[in-house]
Amino acid sequence: MLTATAEALSNIAFIKYWGNRDQALRLPSNPSLSMNLAGLKTVTTVTFNPEFKEDRLTLNGVVATGAALERVSRHLDLIRERAGIALPAQVESGNTFPSGAGIASSASGFAALTVAAASAAGLNLEPNELSALARRGSGSASRSIPGGFTEWQLGRAADGSDSYAFSIAPPTHWDLTDVIAVISAAHKATGSTEGHGIADTSPFQRARVAGAHDRLSACRTALLARDFERFATVVEEDAIAMHAVMMTSRPALLYWEPLTIAILQALPTWRAEGLPVCFTIDAGPNVHCLTPSAHAAEVERRLRALGVPTVLTAPPGPAASVVADR
Repeated sequence: MLTATAEALSNIAFIKYWGNRDQALRLPSNPSLSMNLAGLKTVTTVTFNPEFKEDRLTLNGVVATGAALERVSRHLDLIRERAGIALPAQVESGNTFPSGAGIASSASGFAALTVAAASAAGLNLEPNELSALARRGSGSASRSIPGGFTEWQLGRAADGSDSYAFSIAPPTHWDLTDVIAVISAAHKATGSTEGHGIADTSPFQRARVAGAHDRLSACRTALLARDFERFATVVEEDAIAMHAVMMTSRPALLYWEPLTIAILQALPTWRAEGLPVCFTIDAGPNVHCLTPSAHAAEVERRLRALGVPTVLTAPPGPAASVVADR
């Protein structure tokens, strides 16, 4: 029996990943930039055992079958092939935050799965190799492997081996907090994998991708300089560009709810009044409100005054890691 436990954090993208140039390898249409979210984690134990008859998966205490199990088994196959083993596995995984609601649960999930399974299988992989491998399960999982503020590069290799994420600054670089307005914890009807697959049906995707490199460069510069005003402008622009693509894809993906729109309208006003805060939003109705940590309590107070039922807060967090093995 071979077993290991690993944990990985969710991440929030400042410059978004949306759409693939190679769907099977999950090679992104554009590079992206993100921050790991401390406290919003997935803990996963993988056990390979010749006594198991088939792969088994438990998510948040519930036995999973069907598409979820198949996706995990396909990812385990990549690791088994690399390690030269053919053992069935038991995967037990749990999150500290809602799954499938636009808070990147697939990112932390497949990052933790990759690190745990690789360790259990006896693979000694470099962080860039783990990131490229995690990408095969979920594109954004590549960014949850390194720590702090991370950049996911496009890569040039046909097999995707050089399309991985790396840290551009440690968690201590900038004292930001992501104040997350959880408008709905329900699992979204159309997941990100399906959304990536139809991104190119939007007439705006080509223009979004063409401008992504400049936005990433501007965001990286602002982040490294801790220039919140410049950072806020480009992060909000990029989020709206991604949702414009979503809304004009075929079929259209309309994730926003009335409270989502109310927050998106409120934050630029708050910033104009002197409160340093900006928004970004992934594939879902929940809004990520980014602010220097000293202002997080005030942002949360105002969100609750708007009627937000649940608020999560997360500063920058560390890399994915093994927490137990034997």
